[in-house]
Amino acid sequence: MNHTLSIGSFELESGRVLPAVDVGYVTHGTLAPDGRNAVLVTHGYTSGPSMLSPGHLTAEGSWAPLLGPGRPLDTERFFIVCSNMLGSAFGTTGPASIDPATGRPWGGDFPAITLGDIVGVQHRLLAQLGIRHLRAVVGPSYGGWQALQWALDQPDMVDAIGVLISGLTHPPGLSAASVRARLAESPQWHGGRYYEHGGMYQDLLQMRLQTLRSYGLERLYEDRMPDPQERQAALERPAREWASRFDPHSMVVLAGAAERFDVRARMAEIRARLLFVVCTTDAIFPPNPQVRALLQRTRGGHRYLELDSPYGHMASGIEWRRLEPELRWLLADLPCQ
Repeated sequence: MNHTLSIGSFELESGRVLPAVDVGYVTHGTLAPDGRNAVLVTHGYTSGPSMLSPGHLTAEGSWAPLLGPGRPLDTERFFIVCSNMLGSAFGTTGPASIDPATGRPWGGDFPAITLGDIVGVQHRLLAQLGIRHLRAVVGPSYGGWQALQWALDQPDMVDAIGVLISGLTHPPGLSAASVRARLAESPQWHGGRYYEHGGMYQDLLQMRLQTLRSYGLERLYEDRMPDPQERQAALERPAREWASRFDPHSMVVLAGAAERFDVRARMAEIRARLLFVVCTTDAIFPPNPQVRALLQRTRGGHRYLELDSPYGHMASGIEWRRLEPELRWLLADLPCQ
């Protein structure tokens, strides 16, 4: 079930204060009386908590097979939480939220944020839910960055982290300026005030279709659906749902947080058990010998896996069967500190 919790005002690392922050989230399972059996699942750049909801094979619904009694994300053993990121568009305060000072959506005036701010909001949410300790933080892509930031910002609270189809820093070319420039090429942009002109649905739809194809989903549908029209319909359904809900300014804000993210110099600070997975065909986070060497500096034990898969950046969801034993390793016999 989707929930929203108001956590009050929040001071960002920049010193700016968001006067009121709401957080959208879902939970599965039951929190233990001591508040120490929780697992935080963190989502990707443009997805949200629906990654745990049954549905289709895109980011939304991609991890549903991993959740449930006896599954790696065992709802009889763990209290599973997946919260929408600060700055996103699926229930948590972001650019589409109303700025109390103006009565209009924040839009391009939403303040710059960092991965530390995203984790700080999550930490506040978990505290209000009664969670005192995390058995793990685990997520794909941008979610992997959140897991790494948790291990650095809250080392005494986190036993293990899973960084799947992700990296230790942002991919080249990802920045707030580059995303804003791409969006501004559209006549629907209206100087960033598209809220007053019906939004940017068509542009978002085309961007989502392009993204899903580049991430490997079309390859999956080619393997399963011989009819081209059936494949196109299967690709368009989740893209249309996403385009009707996502906010372009969130892409800018989250890209800005990503361009400030780089933990390569801090790997020796990580004490949590670490699972790090890459995909051989992922163009965004390809296998990198330097990354593998940096993992040796962590202090909590780690496991590194290269998935040989044709599904590129979508492999963390499509190849969930191959991730099962790795996630069980990550969550097995972890001592509560």
